[in-house]
Amino acid sequence: MKLLCDHTRLREGLALVNGIIPTKATRPAIENVFLVARDGALELVGTDLEVALRLSITDVKVGEPGTLLVPGRVTADFVRDLAGETVQLESSGERLVISSGGDRGELPTHDPEEFPVVARFEEKGALAIQGGTFQKLIARTAFAAAKEQGRYAMHGILVVVEDETLRMVATDGRRLAISSCPIATAGGPPKRAIVPTKALQSFQRVITDPLETVHLSFADNQLGLRTKRAEIFARLIDGEFPRYNAVVPAETSHLMEADAETLAKKLKLVSNVTSNDARAVRLSLSTGRVVLYGRSAATGQATSQMDVDFKGDECDIAFNPDFLLEGLRNCESDVVRLEFNDRTSPGKFTLGENYVYVVMPITVDI
Repeated sequence: MKLLCDHTRLREGLALVNGIIPTKATRPAIENVFLVARDGALELVGTDLEVALRLSITDVKVGEPGTLLVPGRVTADFVRDLAGETVQLESSGERLVISSGGDRGELPTHDPEEFPVVARFEEKGALAIQGGTFQKLIARTAFAAAKEQGRYAMHGILVVVEDETLRMVATDGRRLAISSCPIATAGGPPKRAIVPTKALQSFQRVITDPLETVHLSFADNQLGLRTKRAEIFARLIDGEFPRYNAVVPAETSHLMEADAETLAKKLKLVSNVTSNDARAVRLSLSTGRVVLYGRSAATGQATSQMDVDFKGDECDIAFNPDFLLEGLRNCESDVVRLEFNDRTSPGKFTLGENYVYVVMPITVDI
């Protein structure tokens, strides 16, 4: 292999692939990046066996085509710190020589046959969606996915295509985020996949132009995404996702509408006096206002109030403030809408168009 390519493109490509490659693995080959040089392009491939990324760098001067398997982390770090505008890669025996201007490095190579086979994107039946919209659906839901040990399926995001709608759903059993957008389909049965949260966040990073049209492909055991320069695949989680529709209140007797930014500030203020043992803020609602209460035996107590639009009987409801603040950070509307039935029923927050966040209340005295 011998080639000359743009330094910036190579640096950025290696950084993306190294976001996938593990630093320590039971299978040493996957700690490497697989390089393929041919037809005026350099292909970088990395995987952790759960997520796989193939990224192409074009406008490369390929003097000698070939394949190499080189250490992922050190290659990315060395290329990152080069100062030249172009980088030459050349294989020499069992070494890769990297040079740029007066800088030169020699890195060990490994047998390319040890690297696992990475699938190619399946064009048939692929769905088109704007890249920025796909990124937004992930951002709206990923924060609500489970992080602690528990039901395996909750460690992923449910991706559903049905009725010309793409929907993503995430839950940790105490809260639930649902976001959707219209999508053109060619008919056929609904498609469902539970995708690891970390994998979909990798999908986000691969999309560098939010206006670009990207393509999504569902397979039996993986979800694939193709952009102009990359293909990325995620192995699916095998499990039963919770029946999320049953959690979303269909009818409610209480409705509050509040300025989202002000509510976030008030929640953050009052939550400062709560402790990990009593992480709760009570909302006392009455006509025209809400009073927020927080307290703990160790740190004291606090109250704050703000004007709101409220319909329903005077009532209280308490939530984990961290859950509410995470939702409000992703709120896309100036006004947040809260609906619920009583202090023990789920609170349904509307954070934007086709964007619902359901939080279970905390039934403790504050």
